[in-house]
Amino acid sequence: MSFKKQIFNMAKQDVKTIVFPEAGFSDKIIEAVRIATQKKLAKAILLGDESALYLRYSALADENIQIINPKTSELRNLFIEEICELRKSKGVTKEECEKMLEDPIYFATMMVKDGYADGMVSGTESFSASTFKPALQLIKGVLPNKLVSSSMLVFIKKGLFKVRPILISDCALVENPTKENLVEIAKNSVDFWKMLFYSEPKVAFLSYSTKGSAKSESIAKMRSGTDLFKKTYPEVVADGELQIDVALSKKACKAKNYIGQINGEANILIVPDINSGSLLVKALHSVAGYTCIGPVAQGFARPVNDVTRNASINEIVMLIAITVIQAQLY
Repeated sequence: MSFKKQIFNMAKQDVKTIVFPEAGFSDKIIEAVRIATQKKLAKAILLGDESALYLRYSALADENIQIINPKTSELRNLFIEEICELRKSKGVTKEECEKMLEDPIYFATMMVKDGYADGMVSGTESFSASTFKPALQLIKGVLPNKLVSSSMLVFIKKGLFKVRPILISDCALVENPTKENLVEIAKNSVDFWKMLFYSEPKVAFLSYSTKGSAKSESIAKMRSGTDLFKKTYPEVVADGELQIDVALSKKACKAKNYIGQINGEANILIVPDINSGSLLVKALHSVAGYTCIGPVAQGFARPVNDVTRNASINEIVMLIAITVIQAQLY
């Protein structure tokens, strides 16, 4: 069974409702929703003007698709009051709360927070910060002090017909993680891996050095993060600091005389910071042409996920299915 089919089958086991705040201005979202609902991966709430959406997309006449106009919805006043209460410690005024609700992403975030939708997918027409900032303000972490991080799910080619899934973390939320942050990011990623796949998670803490081949503050952070993670979660296979070729290639391990638990079989790559994570993901996606899903948020109290703006329809559909799988856990 392909990994894609495996993910789809998991979503179908307990179909959830996902809200799409960009439906009113994103053709890609509409096509992805059409496919996801036809395949019975999800139910959908589209935010936008009902008449305009029906005029543009005749395929929306589906019992699994609901359209809500945030400007006229009876939920609007309720959400304004809630946001005022949630943000009053920050000195936010009612007028500012009303302004927030003019943004469909804030409206969708409140729908997820209050259980009117089970999860949200956004990002085809906006920055990652536009997707995640409302959730960080309103939904927050599953625990008060829990770090919210992200992973990009990448399917790298392995020969002519096989693919190998890997997670790259964090490439969207934690800009410059401390060693303690790295441990939380890695644990979040291990949990995410176990949610989707049956194989054992193997974590590599990446650097431009392998096991002391160079010295710097960044390398020391990755090495300390590795040591702390292994001490905290000794049951998880992990090693670092490692160069990416050692993490992913047995041939590179042999050439560089690496001896350790990973041996080129890492499936979770922990990067030093957002810069390196984002650059790596963009290279794999736009240059190598690998399928990249996400960034998928890890640690929110309810699932909110982002789509890269150059994502394909297929990648968006897969992210919808993954969001459903996350929502099944709540």
